[in-house]
Amino acid sequence: MMLGFINGLSPMHLLVIGLVALLLFGNRLPEVMRALGKSINEFKKGMHEVDDNLRDKPPARLSPPNDPTVAQKENAPAKEPVDR
Repeated sequence: MMLGFINGLSPMHLLVIGLVALLLFGNRLPEVMRALGKSINEFKKGMHEVDDNLRDKPPARLSPPNDPTVAQKENAPAKEPVDR
């Protein structure tokens, strides 16, 4: 649950929070809450979109580098161990 912390708040706490919000935002409170709701919905849409993209795409495979020197080293004969 996203707002699980609300279970720990008493009705008196919620009333105080509501009064503080009313004092801070006054007549703009409905507009602020509407904007907050839209923001939360956009965030959720974005999260679902990212989740869907991750589920649809297979994991990326590492491709060999395009550096020709690496290809030459891979195809070069193995070096003999040196006895000292």
